[in-house]
Amino acid sequence: MTEKLVWVDEAWSQIKRKLERTTNKMGANFPHASVEGEYVFERPNWWTAAFWPGILWQVYQETKDEKLKRVAEECEEKLDQVIDYFYTLHHDVGFMWKLTSVARYQLVGEEDSKRRALMIAHILMGRFNVNGNYIQAWNNWFEGDDKSGWSIIDTMMNLPLLFWASEETKNPRFKAVAMKHADTVLSHFIRDDGAVHHIVQFDSETGECVGFIGGQGHAPFSAWARGAAWALYGMTLCYHYTGEVRYLQAAKKVAHFFIANLPDDFVPVWDFRIPVDVTPYRDSSAGAIAASGLLLLAEKVDSIESKLYRSAGENILQSLYVNYGAWEDESEDGLILHGVSHYPDGKYVDNPLIYGDFYFVEGIARLKGCTAMTQ
Repeated sequence: MTEKLVWVDEAWSQIKRKLERTTNKMGANFPHASVEGEYVFERPNWWTAAFWPGILWQVYQETKDEKLKRVAEECEEKLDQVIDYFYTLHHDVGFMWKLTSVARYQLVGEEDSKRRALMIAHILMGRFNVNGNYIQAWNNWFEGDDKSGWSIIDTMMNLPLLFWASEETKNPRFKAVAMKHADTVLSHFIRDDGAVHHIVQFDSETGECVGFIGGQGHAPFSAWARGAAWALYGMTLCYHYTGEVRYLQAAKKVAHFFIANLPDDFVPVWDFRIPVDVTPYRDSSAGAIAASGLLLLAEKVDSIESKLYRSAGENILQSLYVNYGAWEDESEDGLILHGVSHYPDGKYVDNPLIYGDFYFVEGIARLKGCTAMTQ
């Protein structure tokens, strides 16, 4: 057995060992960020609601542990209240039901999960603005608020729900919407050097691009690391589902930018272009997302390129395991430390984040040969 396989197996064992404790503690809830060792729970409509049950399904895929299955199913059932209320549904429903309902349907064949996922795919498709060929991000949350022209890079990772729906129903319209949105990302989000805008604002009536907003990055033209990770992984998934080379080329462009800007320990700073007076906190979540995407990208290219992307993904995951893992700390619910949720708003800076945990688990599972839940 090689050295790399040894650490991967060790990491997988540590994940399972930690879940034995945290599954009982967190139950069927929706953790977001860990504060002083304990995960803060969010409302079920929050965008991160599926990452905890997604972790459970990812591990269940190998272990067939009925306790993990039961808790993940309870989380999915709680999400029904979000569907019924409707008004708080948003662009991240792809995350929320791909990692819950689609995962359950694919793993155990439950028809009610298929129904939920197809219903949500229709709702996500309904957010598509035909004037600008983009999926609208958030809703108008208060009187006078107008986000009808806002679209964000994160939505790339919600497109797999639409691709899945097309395959499941043999109806091409879900796929067509996903590809039109991805093409808009190619035109307006990914810059020439591979850096990525977080938010692009369009005129919702004419479809014209009218500006860029920094969002969770430092500034409109900085280089938010997690945004680059979403783009890298999202474009790779678009290529996975369509075989269209333009998506593969975009994934490579962002991957090269991301890899070239990694520090010595392979875990990115939260924004690759911050002024010297801004604290360069590491974002372990951006590293985990990018690593899982790089491993998938390595499967899509020839052997020479494959070695580059796979090595980069492995280096990030190994560093997260060795340098950022909270394996022996029983007072810490999170798996990996030092994530940055929203630096400009001062939200959960230098905390474990549930999506960082999810993509770390997914990356390790991918190295072990398991299918990723985002595919």
